[in-house]
Amino acid sequence: MAKKKEMSRLANLTKGFFKENPIFVFLLGMCPALAVTSTMETGLGMGVLVILVLTMSNTVISLIKDLIPAQIKIPAFIVIIATFVTIIEMLTQAFAPALYEALGIFLPLIVVNCLILGRAEAFASKNGPLNSAIDGIGMGLGFTMALMLIGFTREVLATGAVGYGVYLPLGIEGSFINIDSYILAMDVFIGPAGGFIVIGLWLAVFQAFSNRNKRIKADTRKRWIEEKKREAAERKRQKAMKEAGETS
Repeated sequence: MAKKKEMSRLANLTKGFFKENPIFVFLLGMCPALAVTSTMETGLGMGVLVILVLTMSNTVISLIKDLIPAQIKIPAFIVIIATFVTIIEMLTQAFAPALYEALGIFLPLIVVNCLILGRAEAFASKNGPLNSAIDGIGMGLGFTMALMLIGFTREVLATGAVGYGVYLPLGIEGSFINIDSYILAMDVFIGPAGGFIVIGLWLAVFQAFSNRNKRIKADTRKRWIEEKKREAAERKRQKAMKEAGETS
């Protein structure tokens, strides 16, 4: 039982990466996915803030879910989420002012992020605090991974480089990819059009992998069914032979 529970929590933690990725599967949080992913670092910064808000709000909502009347459930969730967003916003402004300026209006708009409110309604309000916290971390990590992939792709295609320490308070500044090529100087990828193109490409990649996995599962099930049919036919044949021998 303990092992089964552990595996269930592991599945809960990892589901947000591929199977239930908020952006590439459910298409949630598309506004920040377009607006704050001109660089990988801003995508990472937004992702970390969403993880914090999602985990804390999920945990608190799970703890007090039985105390909230059904008539005011959604407003109560929004108040809880807004409280944590305000705290995170103030901390970001104090300790990462460059990231605060880069995220702009999309930082307070975390309050109405469909992902956070959706997990509060679909998961935290129906499960215990530990599983709700794990769900928040897992879905937040999946969201962050998606933002970083989009930001990395856009930044490389637009500049040929991927910087660090520009928006996050790392203490050092530089780039870990720096390709000097006229091909990787497409300014369109900095703007909204580039965001749409890159998100579309990554959606196609995830859909291709999803379709491939479905085909593999369907083929595996088909082979299993055929094997069971062969085993049943063999048992039937052996039974018929045994009965024929006993008759003779």
